[in-house]
Parts: sequence; structure tokens; C-alpha cells
Amino acid sequence: MKIKHFMNMTRFLPVLLISMWIVAPANAASIQGKAPNFTLKSNSGKNVKLSELRGQVVLLNFWASWCGPCRQEMPLLEKLHKRYSALGFTVLGVNVEEDPRKAKTLLKDISVSFPILFDTSNKVSKQYKVSAMPSTIMIDRDGNMRYLHKGYKPGDEAQYKKWVKQLIRE
Repeated sequence: MKIKHFMNMTRFLPVLLISMWIVAPANAASIQGKAPNFTLKSNSGKNVKLSELRGQVVLLNFWASWCGPCRQEMPLLEKLHKRYSALGFTVLGVNVEEDPRKAKTLLKDISVSFPILFDTSNKVSKQYKVSAMPSTIMIDRDGNMRYLHKGYKPGDEAQYKKWVKQLIRE
């Protein structure tokens, strides 16, 4: 009886796996279009305008202090920034919380050298249609959005590295 039940289950396993693959949300995708320009205040007190970074590859990362995966990803983004910044690459961390003090408190524990921008009104988050935390958008040297990655799990940084290398070479 157990063998017969197992055989019935194995017939449906491929169907189950295919259906899970079809309905599972993709966390990475190619995207197109000009990156919406914005100006936001940074953690250094200066305004950062995206269009002034034209000519560089930009990793735009939307995050929040309450987001566990965001905190886990931050040191990895710092490594990417340090490794590739001399080649015309920069990371912009966009904090989406109304109160920037929460982000500033977190940044005392997780130190980064790339600019942290404060989107306290969520205006920029809405322009980029951010629907997950963290959300990462890769922007090429011409200001075009090329890749979108939603969420973070260990190992995702390998994909970021591939995208950065590809866009730097273009």
C-alpha cells in the first residue's frame, strides 16, 4: 500500500514542481526605461542628485532599519562599493522611513562609506514603484534602469556582482 501511494505521489511531483515554479515570484528581472531623477538629502547633510552621477554605474538600494534582510545586505553592498568604486560604480542607499533617526542609529552599528539618502516622504520610492524591502535597481552609465532585484537572501550579492561587472564593461 505504501509503495502504491508513493508511486501516485511521484506522478504528481513534476506537475507540483512546475506549478510552484510558475507561481513563485521572481526576485530579479531585467527592466527598461530612464531612471527617474531625484534629489535627496544624504547622511553627510549634502543633497545628492541622481542625474549628477550620469557616467557611473549606480546600484540604488531601497531599505529600512526595521528590515532584517536589509541589515544583512548592507555590509555586502559596502564590499561591492569599495571594490568597484574606482571603476565608476557607486551605491546609493535610500532609506524609506519617515524618521531618519532610526536609520542613523542603525548606521552607527553598520558603517558604510556610500551615501545614505533619506526619502522621508516616500516620493522617490513611489517613483520607482518600490514594493519590497530591500529593493535594488541597477542603473547603467547612461541613466537607464537595467535590473531590478526584490528582497534579499544570502548569495544574492553574487548576482549584483555579475550585473556590476557587466555594466562597468559596457
